[in-house]
Amino acid sequence: MPGTGDVPGFDDDCADPALCAYTEYVEGEEVEDLPATGEGAEGIEADVWDALYGVEDPEMPVSIVDLGLIYGVEVTEREDVGFHAEVLMTLTYSGCPARDMLTDEVERSVVGVEGVESVDLRLVWSPEWSVEMVTERGKADLNEFGLSI
Repeated sequence: MPGTGDVPGFDDDCADPALCAYTEYVEGEEVEDLPATGEGAEGIEADVWDALYGVEDPEMPVSIVDLGLIYGVEVTEREDVGFHAEVLMTLTYSGCPARDMLTDEVERSVVGVEGVESVDLRLVWSPEWSVEMVTERGKADLNEFGLSI
């Protein structure tokens, strides 16, 4: 694409700004019960949700759970190894510049939960994130930060 190198934030290795060769895109299942908040989770799974609540968006002091970026958590016990967590997560948009920083922090936080030995973080793009995914607490935190939804 001629001239794309002059566009700030456009990576010449990505022919389409929405689809990048360095990103593994996974279609998620339609999830009706969003935002996912971990309500009702128990044991290690509740601890994983608590860890995720501690991860904030890098641009504003709001939990990624309250922003509606976490679509689900599943924790399974693996014999003689400990617990494995699978986290389904989305981003506000596929080209999010903080993607690597945020996914690394999520993985570190989940593996930091006592008993969790491994984590599989899957970025999903369906359903697409929208402001309707933000929890009431998230809306209050954004309002306190100076943003209104």
